[in-house]
Amino acid sequence: MRCPCGSGETYDNCCEPLHRGSSAAPTAERLMRSRFSAFAVGDSAYLLRSWHPDTRPPALQLDPRQRWIRLEVLGTTGGSPFHTTGTVEFRAHYRTPDGPGSVHENSEFARVDGQWVYTRAR
Repeated sequence: MRCPCGSGETYDNCCEPLHRGSSAAPTAERLMRSRFSAFAVGDSAYLLRSWHPDTRPPALQLDPRQRWIRLEVLGTTGGSPFHTTGTVEFRAHYRTPDGPGSVHENSEFARVDGQWVYTRAR
């Protein structure tokens, strides 16, 4: 199965190792892509683990009727292996029983204990 993040790789060679915790995202964009894939495969535990502890909700309920189908990364600032913060602007496309839709967001990321985490949407 191709990875939902749009990398062109297979899921088991791309985002699945991050979801399992056997590897870490080297950049903010890579974390963003893995989080999109987590929405697509319904992995709320990974979404919570990859969320900054100061902004993370106590629980996350995903809508099983919402199918995440495509990610467009529109731009990034910072977020490299040499930065401590970064942003990723993206558009995430989904389908529900009511039809298609999309979310446009500019997400902020930071390093906590050497690991990239999602902090908030701007």
